Parts: sequence; C-alpha cells; structure tokens
Amino acid sequence: MRLRRQLVVFVKAPRIGTVKTRLAAGIGPVAAWRFYRGVTDGLLRTVADEPRWQTLLAVTPDAFQRRGRYWPRRIARIGQGRGDLGRRMGAVMATRPPGPVVIVGSDIPELRHRHVAEAFAALETCDAVFGPAADGGYWLVGLKRRPLRPDIFRDVRWSTEHALADTLRNLSPDCRVAMLQTLNDVDTVDDYRRYIEATSE
Repeated sequence: MRLRRQLVVFVKAPRIGTVKTRLAAGIGPVAAWRFYRGVTDGLLRTVADEPRWQTLLAVTPDAFQRRGRYWPRRIARIGQGRGDLGRRMGAVMATRPPGPVVIVGSDIPELRHRHVAEAFAALETCDAVFGPAADGGYWLVGLKRRPLRPDIFRDVRWSTEHALADTLRNLSPDCRVAMLQTLNDVDTVDDYRRYIEATSE
C-alpha cells in the first residue's frame, strides 16, 4: 500500500501587527499584513488541491484553527502547539499518520507547486530534503520518517544564518539528504524591495 504524502503549511493567524513583524518595521503593519495574506493565499491556491498529496494547515495560535474566514474551509487544520519552531515542527513530524511529510512556511513568495513536487520526489530515494534559504535558514523540510527522526530540530539557532547547518548536524551520518533550489525569504524591508524589483522586471 502506498503511504500518503502529507504537505503541512505552517501559518500564523493573519492579524495586523502580529505577522511579518520585522518587515512591518520597515513598511508598516498593514502593508506587511497585506503581503503575508497575499503570499499565503497564492500558495494555497497552487498546492491545496493537488491529488498527489494531502495539504493541511498547522496554525498558530492554536485557537485560530477553528476560524474559517482566514483560510479555505476545505483545507484540514491542526494546531502547531507550544514551544519554539523546532519543537512545533518536531511534534508535527512525530504525530502525522504514516507517510512522508513536507513542511513549508506560508510566506515564501518564490515557492511554487513544482518545489513541493520535487521535495516529495526526492523523498522516494532520500531520508530528508531541504529547501535552503539565502539567509542560511530553510523554507522547506521534508522527512521520509522511516525511521522516525524526532530530534533533528533540537538546539537549532532559529532565525539565524546557522539554522540549516544546525539541523543538518542533528542528522545521523547515514541519512541521505537532498537539497532543492535556494529561495529568498522576505523578512526585512531590504528583502521586500529586492522582491518588488524582481517581480516588476
């Protein structure tokens, strides 16, 4: 029996002043909120109805998973739970039904349907797959979960240039790892300006 592929999109409740706070410091909270909503909505339109995988949302704060107005009702939702990003991603990896799991953020404007397809294809032959970000972090992580590797997010220095390297260091030497295309986060006003310039060309 073929195991079910699962795409988990990590989302924040899109409330003005609580999303893209570093970006908001440069362009204002309303503009940052609009950017976040636009990127998230665009991503869900491209990946949510793909029959090759199940898409679900991992929502923070957890209480917002029951609020239908933010995201399409047809997409299943779970709460992210408590703790830092690593603890929350580790919990998702440990508790989903059997099958490969890919986690992505909802605020990467360059993320496309093909990137998700490439990640699941990589997990056919590899144990883990990463989408590296230009700032040293990563925009995607996927695990075959056979065997389960619950501690790969332990002691990672999140939101730094060390995040990907720290995570890779937690993998065992025999773990087969695939790397996808490097994409750019949009976390600061400089990132935002580069993104606007690139999309307007």
